[in-house]
Amino acid sequence: MSIKSALTHLDDNLSGYLGDLKELVRIPSVSFAGFDPRHLRDSARAVARLLEARGFEHVEVLDVEGGHPYVYGDHLHQPGKPTLLLYAHHDVQPAGDVTKWKTPPFEPTEVAGRLFGRGTADDKAGIVVHTSAVDAWLKGAGALPLNVKLVIEGEEEVGSAHLALFLAEHKKKLQADVIVLTDTANFDVGVPGITTMLRGLVSLDVEVRALKGSIHSGMWGGPIPDAAMALSKMLATLVDENGEITIPGMLDRVRPLEKDLAQAFQELPYSTESFRAQAGMVDSATMVGGSATAWEKLWRRPSLSVNALQASSRAEARNILCDTAYAHVGVRIVPDMDPTETRRQLEAALRRAAPFGVEVTISGGEGVSAWTCDHHAPAFEAARRALEAGYGHRAEIIGAGGSIGFVEPFARALGGAPALLVGVEDPYTNAHGENESLHLGDWASAIKSAVHLYQELSLLPRK
Repeated sequence: MSIKSALTHLDDNLSGYLGDLKELVRIPSVSFAGFDPRHLRDSARAVARLLEARGFEHVEVLDVEGGHPYVYGDHLHQPGKPTLLLYAHHDVQPAGDVTKWKTPPFEPTEVAGRLFGRGTADDKAGIVVHTSAVDAWLKGAGALPLNVKLVIEGEEEVGSAHLALFLAEHKKKLQADVIVLTDTANFDVGVPGITTMLRGLVSLDVEVRALKGSIHSGMWGGPIPDAAMALSKMLATLVDENGEITIPGMLDRVRPLEKDLAQAFQELPYSTESFRAQAGMVDSATMVGGSATAWEKLWRRPSLSVNALQASSRAEARNILCDTAYAHVGVRIVPDMDPTETRRQLEAALRRAAPFGVEVTISGGEGVSAWTCDHHAPAFEAARRALEAGYGHRAEIIGAGGSIGFVEPFARALGGAPALLVGVEDPYTNAHGENESLHLGDWASAIKSAVHLYQELSLLPRK
């Protein structure tokens, strides 16, 4: 068994692996309500066929009542060696505004070294990273250096609502020593990253009502309260002039940044100009959130955003006082912040700030806890070596400002097994937006890194 032979097979068959990815991308496996669920079934079957073609055994499509299909496969022929559980998901976001796509969203198209299409990076690329690395070992080297299980989820993009049930039903089948979850981003193009911290999320809907129905702004404007203005005043109280959260008690649980992480953040290759460009900031906009580094603000400080805001609509703007105004407000939370407490604080702050005696209705309340892990564990050191071998660049320990709800349940169900979060997205991928794309050079490096990772992890003692 030779890693050199596996890597040679990878190089010789990369175009075929890219064909695997393109076949999956062509299936519009949108998991949102209102989209045809038959496409998710087609996608699951296509993933199952791919697993079988690339050497996985015991391949099956697994159903959970009320949920979208999962796919499972394994290759368990190395007794005494560690078992690795690989994760990715085959469902995708809706295409969004099709008129804004430069290429058809479900026809994978190569442009200037990137593959455009919905799901090219999030997360069908992750599926094919796994299947290609396993194929490279099996066909190139003749065997895998460790045991591998693979689970592909079908409802990650809609919150993994049935994941707890799936894990409960298949806990024994999924037991492993290390988890690799390929659904995150690198620090930059060509700069691999291992995500070791995720912010959580709390969100709610707030509706303000001042009138029983909309009325003429000229005939009634002045003495009559404006619902849109009332809501605007409420939202404005949630942050100060620097964009920092002012909600009483909300920051009390935020722990100081550890010295080693503060040093690591300072050493990340970064410039304000590139950061602004990656985010797409307009020239006149200023950075907000205080004096902390951008990475601390993104990964270890809470943030508040107004995700949706509506009174009337731009298309139907009329000279009226709107009867109601609505907003969806989200708070990204960090370790030690409790989702239930955070939601309660947010609701209380909105109600306190309500002016003019308007009626306030608050509903919803998603809650996902933050997650962090010990990045000094042996599995993480093995991952850093593998990524550096695959990309030719030092792997950075990074965080993600977003939430990935399946990580903590997976790790807990597997008895606290180390969870390695690696992925193929980059700051230009635009996952969830129009013109999602995958950097093909980084994708090839990710597969190469996975080949090295299996070798590295095979040398670790079992838990």
